[in-house]
Amino acid sequence: MRRTGTNFILAAGLVLACLSAMWPQSVSAQAQDRAQPQEKRIALVIGNGAYQKAPLATAANDAGLIAQTLQAAGFDVVGARDLDGDTLRKTLRDFMQKAESSGPDTVAMIYLAGYGLQLAGENYFIPVDSTLNRDVDIPTEGLRISDYMRQLSALPLKAGIVVLDAAREQPFVTGQPIASGLALVEPDPKLLIAFNAAPGTVAPEEQGAYGAYAQALAEMIRSGGLPLPELFNRLRLRVNEVTKGAQVPWDTRKVEAQFVFFDRAPDAPKEATPDQTAALRDKPIRDLGAQDAYAAALDRDTMQGYEDFLGAYPSDPMAKRVRAIVAARREAITWRRTYRTDTADAYWSYLKRYPRGPHAADARRRLSILAAALEPPDSFAMVDYDVPPPPPDEIVYVDRPVLMFSDPEFDFAPPPPPPLFFLPPPPPDFIDLEPPPPVYGLFMLPQPFFVPIPVFVRPPLYVRPPPPSNIIFANIHNRRMIDTVINRPMAPDQLSARGLGGPGGAFVPPGMKGPPGGRGGAPLAATPSLPASVAQRANLIQQGKAPVPPSAGINPAARTNLTTPAGGGQPGARGVPRGPRGFATNPQTINGAPGASVPGTIPGARPGAPGQQGGPNVSPGRSGGPNALPVPGSAGTPALPPDARGRRPGTPGAAPTDRPSAPNTAAPNLRSTPGAPNASGPAGRLGRDGAAGPHPGRDAVPGRRDGPRATPQVTPPRGAPQIQRPAPSVQRPPPSVQRSAPPHMTPPAARQAPPMARPSAPPPRMSAPPMRQPPPMARPSAPPPRMAPPPVRQAPPMARPAAPPPRMAPPPRPAAPPPRAAPPPAAKRCPPNVPRC
Repeated sequence: MRRTGTNFILAAGLVLACLSAMWPQSVSAQAQDRAQPQEKRIALVIGNGAYQKAPLATAANDAGLIAQTLQAAGFDVVGARDLDGDTLRKTLRDFMQKAESSGPDTVAMIYLAGYGLQLAGENYFIPVDSTLNRDVDIPTEGLRISDYMRQLSALPLKAGIVVLDAAREQPFVTGQPIASGLALVEPDPKLLIAFNAAPGTVAPEEQGAYGAYAQALAEMIRSGGLPLPELFNRLRLRVNEVTKGAQVPWDTRKVEAQFVFFDRAPDAPKEATPDQTAALRDKPIRDLGAQDAYAAALDRDTMQGYEDFLGAYPSDPMAKRVRAIVAARREAITWRRTYRTDTADAYWSYLKRYPRGPHAADARRRLSILAAALEPPDSFAMVDYDVPPPPPDEIVYVDRPVLMFSDPEFDFAPPPPPPLFFLPPPPPDFIDLEPPPPVYGLFMLPQPFFVPIPVFVRPPLYVRPPPPSNIIFANIHNRRMIDTVINRPMAPDQLSARGLGGPGGAFVPPGMKGPPGGRGGAPLAATPSLPASVAQRANLIQQGKAPVPPSAGINPAARTNLTTPAGGGQPGARGVPRGPRGFATNPQTINGAPGASVPGTIPGARPGAPGQQGGPNVSPGRSGGPNALPVPGSAGTPALPPDARGRRPGTPGAAPTDRPSAPNTAAPNLRSTPGAPNASGPAGRLGRDGAAGPHPGRDAVPGRRDGPRATPQVTPPRGAPQIQRPAPSVQRPPPSVQRSAPPHMTPPAARQAPPMARPSAPPPRMSAPPMRQPPPMARPSAPPPRMAPPPVRQAPPMARPAAPPPRMAPPPRPAAPPPRAAPPPAAKRCPPNVPRC
């Protein structure tokens, strides 16, 4: 009995040992994840592109792409675009309060896309309503980033991430030199700070639907399993590869907590693990090949790594490019130490090294404030910097107002592709991203079409679920939900619930038209909510209690040049292809919505009209000017109605659309009601309810001359009675005032229709406005005969009765009652005892 019990215990132990060996490691990892405290994730995403001086075509799209990616990772995202200074400050203040109340297990992220400037060692983010044009205006017009980074670092958070996609060539300050790009900063505890370009350098102008930095950041977040250092190292390699070395991102961090955006399942495709990459990263650069050494130096992104490459491969084609990177980094480190010391000796030391450097003007400004000499004296106490002085071959890269690695003067060789163990290839469905659909709501971010995340990438189990409005988080792999719900426009009740609009739809500023035909203007169902201060201001604008911001009239996507493709085709913006869903690469926002006012144009004027930007040489399909909008007939807008002969403008033989139409004085409108005024004139146009009246938005334009296709006419149905309208009391002008149609409007004689019997009493015509007499033209020997208007079927007029029918007599009144009979006379009473009186 004892032996049997002992055998049973041994067998049970063996079974348990086998089960524990066969138990998947992922289950134990999931158990550890569940044991961790729930991690809350919040994010603020801003995309400013509608700047008046130089709009940014991709800033809003980049912000929309990052917001969508963070939603998939479980972030509670609020986002907006094109914010002015006051609204931007309130939005950042509200986000700091939200982060403060979120708890110690919160990860807060801020992404800002737009223009960033540096001045005296500080970085500033510029609102869209900024009017700065001097260096002294930067601290008052811009938002100093260090103020918000200190606030974020002081909060009891798990980690903070600040991404500035704002290092671009600035258009604001001219004549007074300021350093280009963003200034080198040191992070506060628990913070990671990332720039889209290295300190002191600027990124090139974007050419596609999204910026290279934003798309690479979204790709690395979606890869899964990457801690923050590895993620931003791969981001640097990807951007450098995509831009062919023109852009080198930068980041610095003091984050101690372990953080990943997504987990990567054990059954995911194998790639170089972080441990393998770390082993290659620690390997001496001289022991690597030239191409691998360049990738390793870029991956490490340290002064020592770049100098090791120059020492090992001084004659390699990449040596010049690496030397320019070292020159920019050395100057940025030198200025950072100079500004933090903030003494006259420190600024003289900088000027001794860089007499014409990027920060030479900043140094002299500080010297004037310190009441010191603007030039270094013969003897002073030199500051001992952490880096040696620049060699002579580096000065050429920093003695210029703007340092851009794509400068053709440098003639750099393109960098080699990074090896696969440093950077795997991008997913095939995340290379050429489809542009987002147009957004017509004020302040709302564009929402790209969501690309499903691979099934082996999933959010960590310890992430606290975001609010229910974030429908992406629970459906990152559900293709059916993505196609039928996430990538579909929202209903009005959904807009109202998220603070994106009222019961009628999205926030469309008063006086601006929405999408053509009223379709496609609602944002997609996964659009992040507006910040509370932004939603409040949008409500005031919608109610007419606040003015529409000037940025609403700027279309950043229309900044690119217009060209006509070779071999014909529809001309459009250069480098702006159209996706398979028919949306342009740089989608129109409310600023570019059809019918929106564009600065410098006359609302309602024709393309190329006097007083409007552009002219007759503007490419077809646009209305002219740098911020031009598509004209009717182009993609996404309704076509123009056909002319009187059934031909649409733009077809062979149709009347030109870029010339002013002649007044319609040659013949009455054949669809007008007999006896009514000519409906093609201003007084005869039909309103929405069919009544005559001026056409809103067109008749108000002074000097406009409408042609035969100015407004549609209404033909009464067959058998309907003709309504006789009173003829206007307008006298026909004398023959000297009348002007015949120009020759190009006269049809050829071969196409004349047979003359039509002229009615005995044609309806009176509208008086033609006096027009400027054209220059004398050679008069033909015999003018071509005038084409008579073709017959038009008209409902037969109702026969009017010869005499009006007799009026019906009123019903007879009831007879008066007979007169009342007089009462009989009372009998005469006789005295008593007298029988007869």
